[in-house]
Amino acid sequence: MKEKKRPLGLYIHIPFCRSKCAYCDFYSLPHGEEAFKRYAAAVKRHLTETAPAAAGHQVDTIYFGGGTPTLLGHRLLLDILDTIARKYDVAKDAEITLEANPESAQEWRVLRKLRRGGFNRLSLGAQSADDEILRSIGRVHTWEQVGSAVAAARRAKWSNLSLDLIYGLPGQTMERWQDTVEQALALEPEHLSCYGLKVEEGTPLWARRDSADLPDDDQQADMYLWMVERLAAAGYGQYEISNFARPGRASRHNRKYWRMEEYAGFGPGAHSDFGEVRYAYARDLGAYMEGVEHGTLRVSESETLPARERDTEYIMLSLRTVEGISQYAFEHTYRQRFAPLDRTFQKYEALGCARRTEGGWALTPKGFLLSNTIITDLWEANGAEKVRREQAAARGDFRIVLP
Repeated sequence: MKEKKRPLGLYIHIPFCRSKCAYCDFYSLPHGEEAFKRYAAAVKRHLTETAPAAAGHQVDTIYFGGGTPTLLGHRLLLDILDTIARKYDVAKDAEITLEANPESAQEWRVLRKLRRGGFNRLSLGAQSADDEILRSIGRVHTWEQVGSAVAAARRAKWSNLSLDLIYGLPGQTMERWQDTVEQALALEPEHLSCYGLKVEEGTPLWARRDSADLPDDDQQADMYLWMVERLAAAGYGQYEISNFARPGRASRHNRKYWRMEEYAGFGPGAHSDFGEVRYAYARDLGAYMEGVEHGTLRVSESETLPARERDTEYIMLSLRTVEGISQYAFEHTYRQRFAPLDRTFQKYEALGCARRTEGGWALTPKGFLLSNTIITDLWEANGAEKVRREQAAARGDFRIVLP
């Protein structure tokens, strides 16, 4: 009987943008038009060289992220997508996402060409409905352009549209955040990603963080909890800390990350988890292109980690989702006892931060706000159990060692 192919996601990083936003820590470069064709050629070559390693896989999600992928132009984007279609086994119902900034997605005929060429999911970086706030963080679009981009996408027959929003922005009050959410809902997207602002060291916003009028942690928490309730009332189910979707519209590609499924990344700064190896490429456009062109491409980091040794990663990623952690999966995949975790969850259940599920535990919206603390406590409980079992093994007491 023919062996069933394993699912695989592909991530294509397009590291170009019109300008760098004040909060952005992703690898992207302003402008860079002179490198567009060379970069597209390098990505296609890299995809072609990697294809034999994916012969036992079927690609069921493809994600073009950035930067601003649409800056590359529809011809180069479709050329890259065509290379994937020719070199990989792509599922007929594959989810193929294209990120775009609103100002770069105004032409409905271009969007139609992209859709007809194979893209079927569009993710717009809207961020805020307040133009004053958009200017303060270095965004080059207006909210009016968000509306016109959505209209262009609908005219081009895109039926799966996502909007990115950010709360906790400079000068943002609860009222201004509520207005952003309401205006986003009025555009009727199928999906919303709503992220709390994180001021990363090295960004322009970091340098002026003390004078930027940033909402504090309590204010961000209030914004988050209100948002969860409002989106649920509007028919958007929460499936991850920051992600909400209408039924059947959750991002299949992003779910791969949280479910620890395989994905391969292409481009400078892109990460992969493929063939039990986690690796990434250096955040250097020139080095990436030269490495591909001369057959000397090297990863900047690499770690071989068999599935059974990923228990701490499983705890962290599963608890980002509303499904939460499965006791059966934890005990049978990682051969660890669940009891220490269960006791920790009970402590947080009493605080309203965790809830029992049919097969394990999940965090509540309140728990998502404290997820870093909760996950650290779970790691410590799991680590203590590992030490206890190692000590038992040294004594020859295998009643304790076996789960």
